[in-house]
Amino acid sequence: MKKVVLAFDGTNYSEGSLAFAAGLNKQAPILLAGSFLPQIDLSSTWSYALGSPGLFNPMLEEFNGEVIEEHIRRFEKTCHSEGIEWRVHKYPFDMAMPEIRKESRFADLLVLGGETFYDHFGTERPNEYLKMALQEAECPVVVVPESFDFPSRIVLAYDGSEDSVYAIRQFALLFPEMAKWPATLVHTTAKEHGGLPEKDYILELCTRHYPDLTVKMLESTTRKHFHEWLNEHPASMLVCGAYGRSDLSMMFRRSFAAGAINDHTYPVFIAHRS
Repeated sequence: MKKVVLAFDGTNYSEGSLAFAAGLNKQAPILLAGSFLPQIDLSSTWSYALGSPGLFNPMLEEFNGEVIEEHIRRFEKTCHSEGIEWRVHKYPFDMAMPEIRKESRFADLLVLGGETFYDHFGTERPNEYLKMALQEAECPVVVVPESFDFPSRIVLAYDGSEDSVYAIRQFALLFPEMAKWPATLVHTTAKEHGGLPEKDYILELCTRHYPDLTVKMLESTTRKHFHEWLNEHPASMLVCGAYGRSDLSMMFRRSFAAGAINDHTYPVFIAHRS
């Protein structure tokens, strides 16, 4: 049985994340820990600037407390109805990232709502808090949209890098039952007849873990075209690698992950090496 952490932030409740966890539980029973993180209080910055420290904090804490308790009841009710074993972890203080690290350290998988996770932090997608959570996580992460079809096929994004191979291997080891689904190993290249990097090696690995494997070469293809191709294949789950923590911001500027998360169409599995 795997332990999965589902992180809710403050007053946001991700139905998509919980639906994804319920789908995982149908594949193989999981222990689901609902981690209810604090709502970061931006108003305190303004109150200090006005010379009135903490002016808005008590009202915000009281409001958050009521909302979070309601979310916990919804979480528990859904887990009970879906037959999921669950735990509840509450964090009342503004310490979201340290708690993400701790929760993910003792978990097999972290699930985050790509549209809801601290969505008030700017308009950039993925927002800075979601990027930070992916950077701080010490286990693989799945970023989930709010509306999607639970996957029945796997798309393995392979660019020849160590990171993409690491993610492909981690997904198969974590979800051997899902690795049996139809899987497509996709390599995009701006060149014609560029060939699959380290072809013999990657096929030796993938065919051991993904018995129903197809290889797809998208030549003369940009990342935009890759996402357009992926959107033509419903009920998919994208598996992609990331750089190490120190280089994660660079990953978001040039990898598959940022565009995939921003599309809000399908779950994205991301694994990065420590």
